[in-house]
Amino acid sequence: MERRTDLLVKLRDMTADDLPQAHALSRKLQWPHRIEDWDFMLRAGIGIVAEENEAIVGTIMGWPYGPEVATLGMVIVAGEKQGAGIGRQLMDAMMARLGDRTIVLNATTEGLPLYTHLGFIPFGEIQQHQGAAFSVPIPSLRPNERVRPLSSSDHDAIVALDRRACGMDRAALFAELRKAAHGVVLDRDSQAIGFALFRRFGRGYVIGPVVAPDAEGAKTLISHWLGSNAGMFARVDIPHDDDLAAWLDDLGLPCVGRVTRMARGPLAAPDIDVHTFALVSQALG
Repeated sequence: MERRTDLLVKLRDMTADDLPQAHALSRKLQWPHRIEDWDFMLRAGIGIVAEENEAIVGTIMGWPYGPEVATLGMVIVAGEKQGAGIGRQLMDAMMARLGDRTIVLNATTEGLPLYTHLGFIPFGEIQQHQGAAFSVPIPSLRPNERVRPLSSSDHDAIVALDRRACGMDRAALFAELRKAAHGVVLDRDSQAIGFALFRRFGRGYVIGPVVAPDAEGAKTLISHWLGSNAGMFARVDIPHDDDLAAWLDDLGLPCVGRVTRMARGPLAAPDIDVHTFALVSQALG
């Protein structure tokens, strides 16, 4: 796929060979992504670059989750090229690739005007919590409840829990996460009712996704990873939840940033019995 937008700039599919230049663009924005994080995201989805004289001046990535929903992110335009319409061209190209799916993204303040113009509607907020100096109390488990390591036999169960929580079919993403993340399961009466993954990302580690029936279950899962990795830099991106946010603040993982959740198209009705308490990442949802 290749499309010229003017005499000098062209759009084409992102390849692994483009990752060093894409990573350099994100570094200039002081985003924490390592080149390994870029590689993970590309293997899990699709990307488009804007190129001028063989130099990459813009990026965008998308992740189709089944035939109905996708997420979109990593929208970057080089500083000296901003205002030339490259961001809009990248968005148009990616939305065409994603087709009729509902598209979900998390918007910075700078991106809000463009996304609003393209028909995206706000529906919530994501809070970024992170820190390295934290103290975690021992969680109190309920009767017949335990936290245990994730096993290969749990794969279908956690994909199903994730689908119920977020309304997306993310089996392909979880196939990639199995290669990159460790996991624990919240088990009650020998049934998986929640889970949390832990993997390298950016400056340290990210905890997510976290799926649980309630905030207390989410705290139990997050506490496992924080307690077993005391002093390591950890990040948790949570949908706005005053109780969970205050708890993370008290542990030593303050909120350092917020983005606006936006969607273009209808969202699935949430499951009232299981919820997403932390994202895979702001881009991947």
